[in-house]
Amino acid sequence: MMAAEDSRRRGLGRGLSALLGDDPAAPAAADPAKGGTPSGSLPVEYLHPSPYQPRRHFDDEAFAALVESVRDKGVLQPILVRPDPRDRGRFEIVAGERRWRAAQQAQLHDVPVVVKELSDRDTLEVALVENLQREDLTPLEEAEAYRRLMDEFGHTQEILARAVGKSRSHVANTLRLLGLPESVRRMVDEGELSAGHARTLVNASDAEDLAGQIVRRGLNVRQAEDLIRKAREPGATKPDGAAKAGAMAPSDPDAADLEHRLSDRLGLKVAVASKASGKGTLTIHFSSPEQLDDVLRKLGAL
Repeated sequence: MMAAEDSRRRGLGRGLSALLGDDPAAPAAADPAKGGTPSGSLPVEYLHPSPYQPRRHFDDEAFAALVESVRDKGVLQPILVRPDPRDRGRFEIVAGERRWRAAQQAQLHDVPVVVKELSDRDTLEVALVENLQREDLTPLEEAEAYRRLMDEFGHTQEILARAVGKSRSHVANTLRLLGLPESVRRMVDEGELSAGHARTLVNASDAEDLAGQIVRRGLNVRQAEDLIRKAREPGATKPDGAAKAGAMAPSDPDAADLEHRLSDRLGLKVAVASKASGKGTLTIHFSSPEQLDDVLRKLGAL
């Protein structure tokens, strides 16, 4: 069992080459007359999006450019599909939904495909990794994809970083965005706040108010950091009354480091405060029952 898991993780580290048919060790496409799954082309109407697609947003300008490219040169990279488990006459898109949509806009009748027999689990994993490698996701979609790969497939941050060509710190910092309040995450998803702005807000007790100030005042990331640092200074007015006598200032490096590490692990906002007596509080912020259940599972309470 352990060897099989190690093999899965090494496979993820190689990227999608084996699943896309580019790995020399991968078997050749089977003969369809013998019940196999070939590569070739299919009519666009035979394909449909996968329910496991992690992307929710499509950039209009980038998509328009893709449509023009497809209209001029066709679909240059095959779309990865699998036979629809519910309708064997149709095919579910595993990777390449934007190319398929662009082909429709360009009024192409057929698109090149690679057909693979994949389980639901493998389909989800490939869809997540493929989108992460192509950098097609918003920062929040990227964070959610990392979290799913960690929670559902047991991949570590190091393995994910190698698989998608990112640094481990990038993966960790992106995961921290999941600790933001829902309203702030929505601002990031809608492009009002950049990921850089949002990361400065992860452990801010008044993140929603500060995010509003950053947007209204048009602050850059450095200015946003200055604003948040001032809000954390002892004696600064806190909307939730967090600054109390004897409490550790949030800027304390030990507390900040612990908050960051816990936030990375849980994917949620975490606040740590202690007093000279050694007593203190650990606060984990969640915005849905599902997030609470996830925290309890990680803490071994479920």
